Amino acid sequence: MKLNFFKYQGTGNDFILIDSRFENKEIEKKHFTLKKLCDRNFGVGADGIIFIKNDENNFSDFYMKYHNSDGKESTMCGNGGRCAVFFAYRKLKLGGERKKEEVHYRAIDGFHHGIINDDNLISISLIDIKKNEIEIHQKHVFLNTGSPHHILFVKNIKKIDVYQEGKKIRFQNSYLKNGGVNVNFVEIVENDTVFVRTYERGVENETLSCGTGAVASVIAGYETNRISSNKIMVNTMGGKLWVSLKETKNEYKNIYLTGPVQFIFEGYVKI
Repeated sequence: MKLNFFKYQGTGNDFILIDSRFENKEIEKKHFTLKKLCDRNFGVGADGIIFIKNDENNFSDFYMKYHNSDGKESTMCGNGGRCAVFFAYRKLKLGGERKKEEVHYRAIDGFHHGIINDDNLISISLIDIKKNEIEIHQKHVFLNTGSPHHILFVKNIKKIDVYQEGKKIRFQNSYLKNGGVNVNFVEIVENDTVFVRTYERGVENETLSCGTGAVASVIAGYETNRISSNKIMVNTMGGKLWVSLKETKNEYKNIYLTGPVQFIFEGYVKI
């Protein structure tokens, strides 16, 4: 079988994208094959695989199905969503009938709005976050921004061993029963700037950037009174992201994640 694919990256978070609207549907079930494709020595190499599918309910331009590099289907991926929007709009011409450069898509956690800005800066909306669902503990904050995140505020973030320290938390029994957790180490730079490094479950290593982790880290900063600006710049090992939102008494809404997306190459593999 010949499989056509496209490779994209968003602040160093890289993905294999596959148009699965009319074909390639069987490969979604072959987790070992997907894992091999993501292998950086024996495959294409990626943090995850994104399938662009038809939305069965016809309420959006496409459905985004995401698999981590372990081959298993996972929860929402922020940077993956931004890459999917760029791919769907530029390559597949989805959403092109609108006056504005935007698409609407659905993922495992619900509906999202994607905007294609100048200079290949892509924005996507994330789900609203209710404040009563955010867990503030003595040493960390836990919340779900489409994917579950454990947030730790640190100093000297570049000296943190993200792999070793993140792995310890990711495999804690309290998280394993729900599929594990992503672990974010966050340093407050200024009132409107943070630095985030993330250990991602399913990849089982530090990634250069994590979109839902950036959003979770910003909201955790709000909830612990560490930041207050309504637009935050998030530095990652792979580049800069921006998180904007509106805070109300009971929730955070109008949450948008913005950052660059780059098309890397396209090709095919025999599987």
